[in-house]
Amino acid sequence: MEIKIRKCVTADLNDLREIAHQTFDDTFRHLNTPENMQTYLDRAFSLEKLKEELSNPFSTFYFLLVEDKLAGYMKLNEYAAQTDLKDPKSLEIERIYVKKEFQSIGIGRRLISKAIEIARERNKEYVWLGVWEKNQNAIAFYRKMGFQAVSNHAFYVGDERQIDLIMSRNLLV
Repeated sequence: MEIKIRKCVTADLNDLREIAHQTFDDTFRHLNTPENMQTYLDRAFSLEKLKEELSNPFSTFYFLLVEDKLAGYMKLNEYAAQTDLKDPKSLEIERIYVKKEFQSIGIGRRLISKAIEIARERNKEYVWLGVWEKNQNAIAFYRKMGFQAVSNHAFYVGDERQIDLIMSRNLLV
């Protein structure tokens, strides 16, 4: 199975919007009200919002391709683009999603490995991410990948306040 990871460019905007919308919806629709999901999807994944994020020099998106099919994506943030910690010694994995049909075959590990590789290239001391406290499968996956819960923060889907665990992996050990 051929797996590639490539950096997204502005020309990828429509594909990025489609996969971002689809994977978030597939993952969380059953756990949220339809109104809150629609509000979040419209706000977070509008073409204007994604174009702005793609043009931010401290944010980078990557596509994961399996046999040249778009299977997942990841968004990394540094410095002021980070959603919470904003620590110059860290790299945030803000989003990491794999389409349902490509899950459980080990390719999510490739995205985490790529994030860690980038963090090391940029001399970061740790990588971190936020994960919804109710997303037990993701939490278990991140623990297997060496992440530990260190804190939490609020995350809103529509008007519902949810709690994300902040999980971190030290790169200095």
